[in-house]
Amino acid sequence: MTLPYEARVAVVTGGSSGIGLSTVELLLSQGARVALCARGEGRLKDVVSVLARDHGADRIISRAFSVLDSDAVNAFAADVEASFGRCDLLVNNAGQGRISTFEETTDEAWRAEYELKMFSQIYPIRAFVPMLRQSKGAIVAVNSLLAYQPEPHMVCTSSARAGVQNLLKSLSLELAPEVRVNSVLLGLVGSGQWTRRFAEREDQSMSREEWYGNLARKKGIPLGRLGDPSEAAAAIAFLGSHAASYITGAQLDVSGGLARHI
Repeated sequence: MTLPYEARVAVVTGGSSGIGLSTVELLLSQGARVALCARGEGRLKDVVSVLARDHGADRIISRAFSVLDSDAVNAFAADVEASFGRCDLLVNNAGQGRISTFEETTDEAWRAEYELKMFSQIYPIRAFVPMLRQSKGAIVAVNSLLAYQPEPHMVCTSSARAGVQNLLKSLSLELAPEVRVNSVLLGLVGSGQWTRRFAEREDQSMSREEWYGNLARKKGIPLGRLGDPSEAAAAIAFLGSHAASYITGAQLDVSGGLARHI
């Protein structure tokens, strides 16, 4: 059986944990060579040692840096081109949300949030788009349902996420027909901030399944549970694959039915 990503090269930012790591693992299992980056050097090193053992060190490139460092992103792109010779898929997996109301959000927080959400898209796309044009590749951005369905306690992040979605729509037009640009809109996924909140739960006797189930009911998720990182990864891999070759400028809702907009 032909693997969906055989002979293809994927780049995943924020690839050492959660959805990013699940995406890396899935793409490797589907035949891709993968370049991943993350800020934490120690964790990245540990993750890559396991990935190399399972999939082969020659199929992996890793670098530790912040995607807000444009010089580091450009150097990463140069490394990918030198080592793998191409890039077929760029997965931009930007950071976590900021909890704050409008009244609570400082000027510094507004600037930091917009810089993170926007430039974590802009810098990697700018660096990799020449290779993506050559390969007729794809960009998949990991965004949030907040872009369309804002929450008052996450006003800053909701606003920034909407800006990212607008940027991606614009890029889907500008980069067509050579490069497809799509996104996944996530609801509540059991990784990152929710893992940390579970660890800090008031009732330490409550299991993860119970705590997540209560959270899902409280939030009104029709499927009655939080998503798994592997489910988000599957959506990302689909949008980046040839199976989605006539899809661009779109967003795939991965929220368990939490979306209320049409």
